[in-house]
Amino acid sequence: AQAVNITELTLQQLELLKGQLDQMYVPGRLQDVGHVLIDVGTGYYVEKSAGDAKDFFKRKIDFLTKQMEKIQPALQEKHTMKQAVMEMMSQKIQQLTALGATQAGTAKA
Repeated sequence: AQAVNITELTLQQLELLKGQLDQMYVPGRLQDVGHVLIDVGTGYYVEKSAGDAKDFFKRKIDFLTKQMEKIQPALQEKHTMKQAVMEMMSQKIQQLTALGATQAGTAKA
């Protein structure tokens, strides 16, 4: 998922985004609040007690948090490298622009 700065969206874009968010929610009622179905991936569901489901999701959150902590330094390094590349590109563009202006001035003389 990509982060979106909603302050920069037009009213029409905000309406579309709201519509997309509304499509994710489906009203419903649980008949049996003691047992739930859990999506364990690739289309497989497992029936668990509410307590076991809480434990499952706590373990999943812990796992994902650890994975995020592992990749955070690599992401930061890539971001820093991207910034350096963008800065170097900007400097080179400025050099080429200045060189072109100098050559144009020399050709007129």
